[in-house]
Parts: sequence; C-alpha cells; structure tokens
Amino acid sequence: MVQEKIDRINALARKQRDTGLTEEEKREQYLLRREYIESFKRSLVSQLENTYIVEPDGTKRKLKSKDEKP
Repeated sequence: MVQEKIDRINALARKQRDTGLTEEEKREQYLLRREYIESFKRSLVSQLENTYIVEPDGTKRKLKSKDEKP
C-alpha cells in the first residue's frame, strides 16, 4: 500500500475524532482500511511461506500451514 493512502487513512481518522465524517468519507475510510488489511495479510502470508524451522540436529524444514497434510 502506498504511503499516500496510509496518510489519507490517518487524516480521515483525525477528522472523524475532531468533526466527524460525511457518508462519502465514511465509505472512503472503510474501503481504504479494507485495502490496508488485505495488503497486511498478503505480506504476512508471503513472509510465513518463506519461513523455515531449524531442528536441533541442524536440518531445516519448511513451515507448513494448518491446512497442509504432513
């Protein structure tokens, strides 16, 4: 997510606390927040897909998802 969108999320949050938001601004805030959350999830999944467990004997094994069969 680009910094301009994060800045807009923060600006809308400040405005919401100070004066309140119009219906259009509430919708924009909702959409931007959803986009931010999805971006965060994608980043986390990507990081976990590249995570390995180092066993005591020094061998490495890929971290598996709960959905994967052993």
